Amino acid sequence: MRFWNTYVLAHSIEEALDILSHAPGSALPVAGGTDLLLEIQQGEHEPVHTLVDITHIPELKRLEETEDHLFIGAAVPVSRVAESPLVRHHATAVAEACSQIGGPQVRNSATLGGNVAHALPAADGMIALLALDARAEVASLEGRRLEPMENLFKGPGQTALDLRREILVGFHVPLRRLHQASAFGRVMRPQGVALPILNTAVWVERHGEVIGDIRVAIGPSGPVPRRASAVEAVLRGQPCDQETFAAARRAIRESIRFRSSPLRASAEYRYHLSGVLLEEVVIKAWQRTLEPSVVEAV
Repeated sequence: MRFWNTYVLAHSIEEALDILSHAPGSALPVAGGTDLLLEIQQGEHEPVHTLVDITHIPELKRLEETEDHLFIGAAVPVSRVAESPLVRHHATAVAEACSQIGGPQVRNSATLGGNVAHALPAADGMIALLALDARAEVASLEGRRLEPMENLFKGPGQTALDLRREILVGFHVPLRRLHQASAFGRVMRPQGVALPILNTAVWVERHGEVIGDIRVAIGPSGPVPRRASAVEAVLRGQPCDQETFAAARRAIRESIRFRSSPLRASAEYRYHLSGVLLEEVVIKAWQRTLEPSVVEAV
């Protein structure tokens, strides 16, 4: 079985976009290919006429701190994201999420851009980026733009990007400031199936002894990734204690519609688990807000 007809190695974003837009048949950008190639092999995705390899485009491999954000290129392998001191400091939740994607071999090939572009509602890296209020940089034939993470998805496995005319360049993550921190956690099936029952990412800003501000993302909690705004509203301005977490659990039941899944778990179990996991991840981020706000090494 042929997975593709033509394989092209692009060396610039402009070259990649030109090839994608003029390919005679179906065309896709590819980096790690850990999801796409497996789906073609299993018959879940049609073979692609033209694959455009974007892993040799320098801009997509950048991982650096600027004056106001951390930039993570879309083609940076998730193993490098997980191990980067810059990411571990400024975007701890992203580093923790990337460290749990697949096994070591997969993490060395898979990219953060691919994790997001695959558009699964519980993709670990994407859930973490969502909680950190990251912006995606998108290059198209018309130019560049920054998009909120929520704008990148249409449905389960359906990206809002036009992959014949657009490429994910990378992600702009706000830098961590004093008394801010993030954390990520997930629960997997015990049989070793690489599918999370539930995952959660939070970003917290501490104001004395209360949660001054917070962002929460829980997946999968619907057909597309989204923030748990009702849960955030209950936690914001409250002490980090059991009474607050009890209110958060009620907000989860009232605002999130989990469904039973033979591959994940029953809805009732996920309601229970989501409250436990949320408390665990919020406490972890809360404790980190007292850590120094300066990263020592790159």
